Amino acid sequence: MRNRYAWWAALAERQSQLALWSTFVKWVTLGGIVGLLSGTASAWFLTSLEAVTRVRLDHPWLLFLLPAGGALVSGMYMRYGKNSSKGNNLILEQIQQGQEAIPLRMAPLVLGGTLITHLFGGSAGREGTAVQMGGSLADAFGRWIRIGPADRKILLMCGISGGFGSIFGTPLAGTVFGLEVIAIGLISHRALLPCFAASFTGDLVATRLWGIHHIHYQVDAFPSMDALVLVKVVIASVLFGLCSLLFSELTHALKRTFAALIANPMLRSAAGGFIVIGLVYTAGTRDYLGLGIPLISSAFEQAVQPFAFLWKLIFTAFTLGTGFQGGEVTPLFAIGATLGNSLAGVLHLYGPFLASLGFIAVFCGATNTPLACFIMGIELFGSGGAVYMFIACLISYLFSGHSGIYSSQLIGSSKSALLPVPDGTTLAKAKELQRSRRDSGS
Repeated sequence: MRNRYAWWAALAERQSQLALWSTFVKWVTLGGIVGLLSGTASAWFLTSLEAVTRVRLDHPWLLFLLPAGGALVSGMYMRYGKNSSKGNNLILEQIQQGQEAIPLRMAPLVLGGTLITHLFGGSAGREGTAVQMGGSLADAFGRWIRIGPADRKILLMCGISGGFGSIFGTPLAGTVFGLEVIAIGLISHRALLPCFAASFTGDLVATRLWGIHHIHYQVDAFPSMDALVLVKVVIASVLFGLCSLLFSELTHALKRTFAALIANPMLRSAAGGFIVIGLVYTAGTRDYLGLGIPLISSAFEQAVQPFAFLWKLIFTAFTLGTGFQGGEVTPLFAIGATLGNSLAGVLHLYGPFLASLGFIAVFCGATNTPLACFIMGIELFGSGGAVYMFIACLISYLFSGHSGIYSSQLIGSSKSALLPVPDGTTLAKAKELQRSRRDSGS
């Protein structure tokens, strides 16, 4: 087998077109297989998620079992999870330089954990689940075909793209997200074709093969290019970036605080469940539970409560900060859309227009993926507001700083020459350096 591969490699060296065709066929095939796996997993997840959400809405008393559900999820991870508890960060670490296997058990664990979170009313998303399922399935497939270390990294990126593209119905954004999320300011074009094959196939499999229907939001009109509108968009985009920063920092701070206060993960999640129940009665509504899709729809149809974005941010930060499973992205969509809707009245702009900018910009600031978020905006809302979308993503990306929801994300290029960081610094390490500088300065 090795002799045949060596013969083929030597032949490809002499025939450049043969080498290119060989690479094309290889990665369309491998990326397509990962897309098939991740798209199928996403379809099953979305169908199950819709079912448990219906059950929760039909039986409001299930909220009072949220502490028990949180303890159950943490207990599952304590007993069976091993390194799966790192979640998305484990996948990022393995793409960067890791030699650690991503266990196949991550897929059923995160699937079950997320469904339990949503069944009992936790405020969480779905992107993290899709990405972890895609990554674990891609790594298992790579082990089965005995893929090399360099190709394994690309296959894991395919898992991210396949999961993301299929869960949101945005194959182009999914492609770029898998490339962009690994390191701030760096993109590997070598993985462009494989990630597209995975994301496109994943979306195709979820929608055409399994019949999944994604929600799209209507923006009837975008304002023409105008200096005053541009200034208002810049102001809103700065606030979107700061909102992203607040969400990321609060979630990480809550994780650190609860880990220090309550060593046992099961008790920690149970405490988080009681806190979420308390938040429901403090806010006087259950609108901030679950994914937040009704909140997003309202932001595109009517005026929402001025501080709805802040309530959703707090609900989600406490849910994820105490150990519940699920993603952050759909709640970030809800936070951004409702913040945009609230700012529309203050800035005298069309509500759905500013909601669409907030939808992508808050997500952008929290994940440091401006290109993916810009493309997602076009896929979801059309190209009429493309320039404003691009501006919103760029500014939010800048003002969110060296922060984000993925602590293992590398800083490949600093956002400012005045904020230099050593090579190979992760967001978590950057925070440690920042704290040490503050302490030494004081």
